Amino acid sequence: MKIIISINTAWNLVNFRAGLIRSLLDAGHEVVAVAPTDKYAVQLAEMGCRFVDLPMENGGTNIISDVKLAWRYFRLFLHERPDVYLGYTVKPNVYGSISAHLLGIPVINNIAGLGAVFIKGGTLAKLVRILYRAALRRSAKVFFQNKDDKQLFISGKLVEASVADLLPGSGIDLTKFTYSPIHYCSEQPRKFRFLLIARMLWDKGVGEYVEAARRIHHRWPNAECCLLGFVDVANPSAVTRKQMQEWESAGYINYLGKSDDVRGEIALADCIVLPSYREGTPRTLLEGAAMGRPLITTDAPGCREVVNDGINGFLCKVGSADDLVEKMERMLSMSNDQRTAMGLLGRKKMELEFDEKVVINKYLQAIEHIFVRY
Repeated sequence: MKIIISINTAWNLVNFRAGLIRSLLDAGHEVVAVAPTDKYAVQLAEMGCRFVDLPMENGGTNIISDVKLAWRYFRLFLHERPDVYLGYTVKPNVYGSISAHLLGIPVINNIAGLGAVFIKGGTLAKLVRILYRAALRRSAKVFFQNKDDKQLFISGKLVEASVADLLPGSGIDLTKFTYSPIHYCSEQPRKFRFLLIARMLWDKGVGEYVEAARRIHHRWPNAECCLLGFVDVANPSAVTRKQMQEWESAGYINYLGKSDDVRGEIALADCIVLPSYREGTPRTLLEGAAMGRPLITTDAPGCREVVNDGINGFLCKVGSADDLVEKMERMLSMSNDQRTAMGLLGRKKMELEFDEKVVINKYLQAIEHIFVRY
């Protein structure tokens, strides 16, 4: 079968969907990867799939631009005539799916979090819900990454319960993210490192983390708070580069830039923190847990699924720097052995619940069902 898979960046395809793409190719399918081109596009070709550049304004709300995007998808599908379309992220899910439905192409969607629009509500959120309803009403399968999002779409009549299914996020490649013990050396003590890995967006809880870092900096001189991820992304919730420089200048944040391989930074960290307002299932928490790091995250949809509170990490209140500080100080107050035990339990949880193989097998089964049905 010819399968088109589309996400809002080639970077996203390489970092989060490489395992699925390789499995589809190994199963004998032809895979066409569709996204705006960037420096990661060449890696998709190296995997063995064909890459097609499709420009889109990821954070834009211009109706003319979105109509043009829908037309680009329609022309692409008309030319390629795929057997199945796999859509991820908002615009590929909405405009790609609508175009595919018009041409009778079976669609499998993946709702990996609801984003800033759903969090804030308002007129734009209502419009997005209408678009989702139009995009998903004829889909063969709609995967969700947490039960809250799934129930929200079903109760809001955005998707039929019969086609909705759950995935453990995007899964984690446990052979790539292997357990890495934290090295403690009494002879050369180092600072305890908290690490937040994410796009630098306010709704990832970056503001609360920075405020917590300011307080930790004064109370715990042996601790440091680091940030890793893209700055100035095309998103209305983005933290500006100027703001990041101000935080760095104040001396209580260490911004590490971005990385194509986060494993090295996770290995240097003692605790992974993500005080996000809402997620699908955050990949960075899965990566940190797989490498044996205790976690601190919010008691929010998508985040709470990864942490058993007090077992492999701590849950804190959404939007509360006070509660985040309390959980970070609890982590600092623990012994090395206690934190190591938390990390080991997190690794075990990843092995039991979040193995990437579960995600891949569900996709292969859904595609096989489409093949039999059509």
